[in-house]
Amino acid sequence: MNPFGITLTLVVFCIFSELHNRKRAFYTNPVLLSILTIALILKAGRISYDYYMDSARILSFLLGPAVVSLAIPVYKGRSTIKAYSKETTIGIVAGGTIAILSAFYMAKLLGGSEEVLLSIAPKSVTTAIAIGISEKICGLPALTAVLVILTGILGNALGVELLNLVRVKDRIARGLAMGVTSHGLGTARIILDDELAGAVSGLAMALNGVFTSLLLPYLIELLK
Repeated sequence: MNPFGITLTLVVFCIFSELHNRKRAFYTNPVLLSILTIALILKAGRISYDYYMDSARILSFLLGPAVVSLAIPVYKGRSTIKAYSKETTIGIVAGGTIAILSAFYMAKLLGGSEEVLLSIAPKSVTTAIAIGISEKICGLPALTAVLVILTGILGNALGVELLNLVRVKDRIARGLAMGVTSHGLGTARIILDDELAGAVSGLAMALNGVFTSLLLPYLIELLK
């Protein structure tokens, strides 16, 4: 097995994680800095992305168990989550709908083509679901994947800081906001600060994926 990809990824991420621990700021976010640094290393070394990914495939494999493990904090916080089931449902429906409409109309206002509009609409759900939705509504799955990843990176880097800035302190509300808007990467960020908020975020991420996949194909017909 070629260790290049996994070694590079872990070393770079550990370096920036240590930097972030010393200097807590959005611009020291380890996910964002790791992605940019690895991209620059591959570009400077003329190393193909396929070569890198082939040697880091174990990390892709571990993504599945990592997502499934989010069920643990959900189970631990099940009593609190159940008590807020009404608020959670309203938050997912409202947040999921606003995420679709805001992305669609912002792209439309900037002059995006129909394919771009259809591709950006599912940006706030996790990649696997977003790609499936994009295919169904005749978007560009590759573009959708890029937009989903960018959304997750921005949520991971800025989401918690924005919630702090606007003084959102309720743990359920913080989890809902991160899960609905920035899916897995947002959940990974907020769970480091608050396990309950992370549990709600993981649940919101999953339910918003289901909600969006059911709503968007019909909503997009009204938006065209």
